[in-house]
This record gives sequence, C-alpha cells and structure tokens, in this order.
Amino acid sequence: MTSTLATTATSRPLRLPASLPSPPPVARPGGGRRRGAVLRCASVSEIAPAVSAAYGALLVGGGAFAYARSGSKGSVLGGASGSALMGLTYYLMQFSETKALGDAVGFGSAFLFASVFGIRLYNTRKLVPSGLLLALSLGALGVFYAAYLQDKV
Repeated sequence: MTSTLATTATSRPLRLPASLPSPPPVARPGGGRRRGAVLRCASVSEIAPAVSAAYGALLVGGGAFAYARSGSKGSVLGGASGSALMGLTYYLMQFSETKALGDAVGFGSAFLFASVFGIRLYNTRKLVPSGLLLALSLGALGVFYAAYLQDKV
C-alpha cells in the first residue's frame, strides 16, 4: 500500500512506501552478543543485605567522625541507632521467612534518615554532609522499596 503526496514544484505525485525497511543490524564489538543490564530487578533483593550493611557502616562512621570533629553527641547517637537498625535489617534479610520484614525495617529507617537529612539540608543549606547523606538515604530507600516489592510477590 502506498500513499500519494502532491508536490508543489511539479504536477507528478510523490509515492511513499507504507512502511520503511528496517536498517541493517549493527556489528557489535564484543562478538555480536548483547550485554545484559548491570543490575537486573531480580538481583535487587540479593543486594539489599549488602546495601544495609554498607549504609549502616556509613552511618556509624559518619557519627563517629562528627563526634571526633565537633564533639556532637547527637551525631554519634544517631549514627549508632542507624547502624543498629541496619544491623537488624541485615539479620532479618538472612532468612526467607523474615526477609519482607527486614525490607520493611530497612525502608522505614532509610525513610526516617532521609527525612532527618532533608530537614538538616533545608535548614543549613550545606551540601556536605546533609546533602550527601540525603542522597545515600534516598538510594537505600529505593533499594529497600524495590526489594520489598520483589519479596512480596
């Protein structure tokens, strides 16, 4: 099936094909095989325990650094409580019966810390450390949310 289109310069109609042919395949440098995604949805549930351990270590390290730098007892208490919550999250994620509960605890604690760091960023307008920790908290929040959705299905 072709369609016609009248041109203004000539009186001959221009005939266009109904569908264009597909372009030839592009040669890939790795032997023609497609590479898979770096992180697939199936692996989000598998990396969630590692994310909770890393996030907990960053929280306790940040609290200790803030205490050493400025003597802030609130920072060391917040870092220790965040690390304890992430430790609980990691422990609960090790068993299939409590994996969804571990995801929920991780999500809740990451949401709590994202809220705290968001409020601190709004009040101080300093990107470091509040903005950095807000970004880390939102990343952990996304991982725990995706893992929870995957474990519930």
